[in-house]
Amino acid sequence: MISRTRHPGGNGAVRRYRGNCDGYGVPFHTRRSAFGISSAFTLIELILVMTILAIAVSFTAPALANFFRGRSLDYETRRLLALTRQGQSRAVSEGLPIELWFDTSKSAYGLEAEPSYEAVDSKAISFAFDSQMQIEFQNPNSGAHFGSLGLASSSSAANSIASNHPNLPKIRFMPDGSISEGSPQAVHLIGRDGASLWLTLSRNRLNYEVRTQNN
Repeated sequence: MISRTRHPGGNGAVRRYRGNCDGYGVPFHTRRSAFGISSAFTLIELILVMTILAIAVSFTAPALANFFRGRSLDYETRRLLALTRQGQSRAVSEGLPIELWFDTSKSAYGLEAEPSYEAVDSKAISFAFDSQMQIEFQNPNSGAHFGSLGLASSSSAANSIASNHPNLPKIRFMPDGSISEGSPQAVHLIGRDGASLWLTLSRNRLNYEVRTQNN
């Protein structure tokens, strides 16, 4: 097939080109982009790029996994610290004892008022944490460590206090802003990779603080 076209600089001359060429006589299969580079990738180039990406991911995946595990441990510790602040503030403002309870058998903890003052606490909150994370408690009297089902206090006075979560470790905030002596001296959070953080009672026993080790 032959087509006729008028060349822009040819003073009106008509030239004949075959059908597989454009108006300037350049075959379509030799056309290039404005930068002189083919605008499409070949199959080999795509396979090469995917191989490089796969190798890069295989090297960075373990580091990313450790990073996110560390972030999870830090997040849970900070959230517990915030709950201690909230429980202490609420105990003072509402004039009633508030409990921060731990049920590690169900991977949960929460904040709730004692039922001796209010049968149902409308402001009670609870949270779930990673089931592969461990939480241990240090008794304030003997310094012994209790596992996930250990009691925060074994005194008869503590056991006689009305609670919606009996026989569970708990931090008890009093209306005068203090922390009950039956509360744990420290809460030890251990991540799935063995890393750990401590939520430790301060020296003046007025609040908890985060530490990398218990000392």
